Amino acid sequence: MKLSIIVPVYNRERYVGSTLRSILRQRDDADLDIIVIDDGSSDGSADIVRAFINEGAPIRLYSQPNAGVTKARNTGLRRLPADAEFVSFVDSDDISPVGRFAADLAFFKADPSLELTYSFMRMVDQIDDDSLEPVAGCDDRIFRGVHLSAGIYRRSLVDRIGEFDEDLAQAEDTDFLFRVFEQRARYVFPDTIAIYYRRHDHSLTKNIAEARKEFLKAMQKSMKRRKADPTLGDLRGFIQITHPSANTAPSSP
Repeated sequence: MKLSIIVPVYNRERYVGSTLRSILRQRDDADLDIIVIDDGSSDGSADIVRAFINEGAPIRLYSQPNAGVTKARNTGLRRLPADAEFVSFVDSDDISPVGRFAADLAFFKADPSLELTYSFMRMVDQIDDDSLEPVAGCDDRIFRGVHLSAGIYRRSLVDRIGEFDEDLAQAEDTDFLFRVFEQRARYVFPDTIAIYYRRHDHSLTKNIAEARKEFLKAMQKSMKRRKADPTLGDLRGFIQITHPSANTAPSSP
């Protein structure tokens, strides 16, 4: 099962190596195709990625002038190989938990009509970059939120949904997910953890006012689409967030 993973990078020299290692340790679980889009980094991010490529990692690096995360994600979509069966996304400062791909891809093997798995995320403020695990005692929350990396998407679904809306500087992932659920994609909500979301001072979503404004813009776009076409699915199941106890990982299937 070929799984293409799109990783947009902008000045993440400190984190991108850990992110790639967390993906690559799952090479036995899928035929990985890692597409890194360097969005005009001015630090050593691209050099770190090239070092992995030189060691034989299944990574393809594409560089472009800085244009923002939305256009970087679209560049990644345009680089999907013809034989990619599944698509996912990992941000260049986050960690993909060991065993995640094996656990979620099993659902697709069991149900050929399935289009999407959408799992939990674990938000932490400290990650051990050697073990690639949250630091014991850190601020740790597990929930099902709005996060692109929580999903593994069948390629046919991605083709049906189309590219990210470049009118959005942020919340492009939210808009993409809204469109997925509006199209009534066949999905399951596994109890696996899809991503360790690393909270830090340089995160794009640290600008709360801007993030809220862009989220509301994405919500308004969805409302307009659903008003114009009442046959579209609603978002009630998607935006109903479940909160397991902090520091307690959900069980794997």
